[in-house]
Amino acid sequence: MSETTTVKQQSTAAFYGQAVASFGVASGAVALGIYFLDANAWVRGFLAIGVLYLVTSCFTLAKVIRDRQEAGQLISRVDQARLEKIIAEHDPFQKL
Repeated sequence: MSETTTVKQQSTAAFYGQAVASFGVASGAVALGIYFLDANAWVRGFLAIGVLYLVTSCFTLAKVIRDRQEAGQLISRVDQARLEKIIAEHDPFQKL
């Protein structure tokens, strides 16, 4: 059976930093926009709750997509290992 090494896909520190900074800037801009909005307090509160709900939904969606992708990779690796085992055990010169 052949040995395969799995390559872990990791983000660079710059990409991680950019993602965190982008999230911070976007969150801050929305928070400032809601704070300085010329509307009643209940309207601003409603918008703030809506933004918080949207952010938590985005995190949940990203996690679900990542989990599904990782599960697909695991199934693919198991199928590949089974195929390699069958090929390694197959003897084309064996009589049926």
